[in-house]
Amino acid sequence: MADKPITAVGRRKTATAVVNLTPGSGKITVNDKDLETYFGRPIVIQEVNKPLEITETKSNYDLVCRARGGGFTGQSGALSLAISRALVKANEELRPILKKEGLLTRDPRMVERKKYGLVKARKRYQFSKR
Repeated sequence: MADKPITAVGRRKTATAVVNLTPGSGKITVNDKDLETYFGRPIVIQEVNKPLEITETKSNYDLVCRARGGGFTGQSGALSLAISRALVKANEELRPILKKEGLLTRDPRMVERKKYGLVKARKRYQFSKR
């Protein structure tokens, strides 16, 4: 593991995240910025850190992440999944812990497309009888 990083991909909504996991001191970089600087919101940062906190490996690895597409919610979900997958590649014994918390499951929910004749996917224009 020392010679090359472990790479994993995670997706959520329209966001994609690629994570490179290397042994280190616990530094997380997202798109060449610090995690707190990039996201700024404590709840989003907590979601990204969740796999590391549950497995108690926060100070064991350095993470270099690339997140593209979507917004903060999608990107944080994609990062969480990618980090979980990378941790399992690094140590297979962590799989049951992450699986129990639901961190290895890809969230399939996507935005429903807009239909013609409607305002949005399901919202209609107001009906007028007369």
